[in-house]
Amino acid sequence: MSTSPLPDVPASPEVIEIERALTRITYLSTRARQHDRLMALAEVPLDRAAVALLRQVADSEPLRPGELAARLGVEASHVTRTVQQLQKSGYVTRVPDPDDRRAQRIQLTETGQQAIDRIREAGARGMQLALSDWASEDLRELATLFHRMVDDFLSHAVDDEAERQPTAPAGTA
Repeated sequence: MSTSPLPDVPASPEVIEIERALTRITYLSTRARQHDRLMALAEVPLDRAAVALLRQVADSEPLRPGELAARLGVEASHVTRTVQQLQKSGYVTRVPDPDDRRAQRIQLTETGQQAIDRIREAGARGMQLALSDWASEDLRELATLFHRMVDDFLSHAVDDEAERQPTAPAGTA
């Protein structure tokens, strides 16, 4: 599986600064201490992998474990273990796949939805505190630009996936 080459054009200074800022945000938001603090505020005793999986399930229709693994960029075995833990704790349940009754999808339970709501509320309150000196107009613009950036990243990721699909050699069918 080859990856598409990066453009020969060097990144602009603006893009370099955006990449640096995103790296800092990612680092800050994924630190173990920050996660533990957020879980304590939300009163939800889950590790980072479980929270990432719950967030993904909460933001979509019920998904097959393989789809969850692909969306999270992890091995299916990681999702299987995490789903088993979350199921034992009552955060998720397995439901039949309407497209294939032999398969199952992962769905949030009421407990899982409540946990995600508490995690998001605690995270939003912390963000509100950090951005309390920002004007509402600046916050709206930032939110708009973030959504636009994520949409463009997703669009590019879909293009990458299409480019990586194996193609038959010329002259074969």
